[in-house]
Amino acid sequence: MAHPQMFDDDDPMLERVCTIALSLPEAQEKISHGRPAFFTKKVFAHYSGTEKFVSGEMVQHPQARLVLLDPMDAEVVLERPDSFVPMYLGPSGWVGLEIADLDDGEIRELLVDSFRSTASARLIRALDVQE
Repeated sequence: MAHPQMFDDDDPMLERVCTIALSLPEAQEKISHGRPAFFTKKVFAHYSGTEKFVSGEMVQHPQARLVLLDPMDAEVVLERPDSFVPMYLGPSGWVGLEIADLDDGEIRELLVDSFRSTASARLIRALDVQE
């Protein structure tokens, strides 16, 4: 059974993220579980996510970026009030961050760090040449 689409095609924030994510070497976009995901061989970022509290309450974050960061960097990001541990992916080290107040440079930095966590050595070398 396919998941329903959980994003707005006309979301200007999604357009910003797509432009930045797809500028990375061999990056592609696919819809995974109803949400945009960016990948090479492995997913390096998701657009939007859900946060689940111990009480069972769930909060949607429709304009958040989910990224896989180095554990030390993840700790720093999680100190921000606009961050969260995403449901399902959080136990694997993924963090969520609302991106409405981030500029393109900050969004790119998060995406690049996550890309480096998942990409092959060849793609990381291509990224280094690109930057």
